[in-house]
Amino acid sequence: MSGRASGGAAVLRRTLTRNRGPLIAGTVLVSLHQLAETAVPITIGVVVDRAVETGDITALLVWLAVLAAVFAVLTSSWRIGARFVVAAIQQEAHRLRVQVAGRILDPRGVRTELRAGELLTVSTSDADREAWILDAVPRAVAGATALAASAVALLWIDVPLGLAVLIGTPVVLGALHRAAPLITRRAADRQAATARAAATAADLVAGLRPLRGIGAEATASRRYRDVSRDAFAATVRAAKSNAVFAGVSTTASALLAVAVAGLAGWFALGGRISVGELVTVVGLAQFLVEPLGMITRVPGQYADARASADRLAAVLDAPPQLPDAAAEPSGGIDVEVRSLAYRSLTGVTLTVAPGELVGVVADRPEDAEALVEALSGQVPPDRYDGDIRVGGVALADLGLAHTRRTVLVEPHHTDLFAGTLGSNVTAGAPGADPASVEYALAASAAGDVVDLHPAGLDHTVTDRGASLSGGQRQRVALARALAARPAVLVLHDPTTAVDAVTEHAIAAGVADARRAGARAQSTILVTSSPALLAVTDRVIVLRDGRVTVDGTHAGLSATDAAYREAVLR
Repeated sequence: MSGRASGGAAVLRRTLTRNRGPLIAGTVLVSLHQLAETAVPITIGVVVDRAVETGDITALLVWLAVLAAVFAVLTSSWRIGARFVVAAIQQEAHRLRVQVAGRILDPRGVRTELRAGELLTVSTSDADREAWILDAVPRAVAGATALAASAVALLWIDVPLGLAVLIGTPVVLGALHRAAPLITRRAADRQAATARAAATAADLVAGLRPLRGIGAEATASRRYRDVSRDAFAATVRAAKSNAVFAGVSTTASALLAVAVAGLAGWFALGGRISVGELVTVVGLAQFLVEPLGMITRVPGQYADARASADRLAAVLDAPPQLPDAAAEPSGGIDVEVRSLAYRSLTGVTLTVAPGELVGVVADRPEDAEALVEALSGQVPPDRYDGDIRVGGVALADLGLAHTRRTVLVEPHHTDLFAGTLGSNVTAGAPGADPASVEYALAASAAGDVVDLHPAGLDHTVTDRGASLSGGQRQRVALARALAARPAVLVLHDPTTAVDAVTEHAIAAGVADARRAGARAQSTILVTSSPALLAVTDRVIVLRDGRVTVDGTHAGLSATDAAYREAVLR
């Protein structure tokens, strides 16, 4: 099923269309329930006129049996109809959650300004709220059915009574409908504010350790408190609108019912209608409050569903970050960057030959981050100028499967997954044999991490690797990258959290691992670590967003004072 939509209205239409079976069944049964509800006061009125007033026991028994049958239909139709409707709501909410999650997790990415917490809100609460459109439709149809049946019954008893319902109901609904745009707007504001609060909370949880490290807890708390207050205020405004609307609609419905009952009482006093008919009219007038309430609640439900549908469509309609390509690299896997301008980079040109191990030293952290991000293949081609080629093919033209097999970028801020040490190391190489895993662990000095725990590779790792230290997380992530054995590996500061002795061991291990084997493997080390730079074939220096120097680590250390100052420590 396609994840494409074309606006909130299309999302709602698709929800109604793909659930039409249970929706029709539920609507018919709930409408039947409302017809049975309407029949109750009518049947009681008949009992009064044909059995109570006449003293006819047989008629009394017959009509009591009819009343019992009406109640049987009333209860069974509601129970079965509600089951159809609720099942459709839950299934549709699940479909939407899966659909949005699939769109968010599309390997090509999704081009949206929404943050992670906002996307989480869209895929959960917005999916649930949109699915409730399947409750609004049966309510509206069943309420209209009950009103029509009541009006027909009242017209049969007395034309003015029926006209009072037929004319009064549209007037009440028309007046209430004027509030629908305000309710929709406030519902959308509430959901957007709630999503922003969720996104801020997710950001704070993810960055809790660095925040504690720099003593910024108070600033972070104040920031969350501000967005939380905004969300609370938006929720209160939306709740106030709904409450006022519900109060006004209930009052208007009750006034209409009281007017009908009062008019019927006047007619009964004048002998225009019988006692049984008065009982029927009073019962119907009291019952009218229910279908009128059902109908008057529909605008609020629609407002919530439409606001959520618009947010769902914003994700489902978002284009992918990367184009759909299928080209394959040919021959040796070299890397060529020509006149790259992206973020702080202003025309970077560099090459990495097949099997070459190249170091990149950037005097500004933003230059290193921009280069690593561009090489990852996750930047849309329309967001940078210049050309990036891998194996003679533009990176943007490589098929996603080929890109993933060919290029692996391990960023500085790495993430581990909930599972075990073993499952994290083999995440990029699920078919890796034990010898390859052991080799990657040794090369990354992650074998020490495994040896620290009695369970070894089966040691449990919590979400984001929070159960490990920073240095342990770095080494496990490096082992994962080495175990995948990509043709091109880009490492960004892979040893900043380890001690000097371990760093030298890792440098030698990475060099040996990437140079081992018959297949040439290109490696780019974006770092200022002298231990890592010492094992490279050559070093490229970025200053002010462009390449200024290209040479060996030993040569640059001897001749370039700025290079010496940047890397030697």
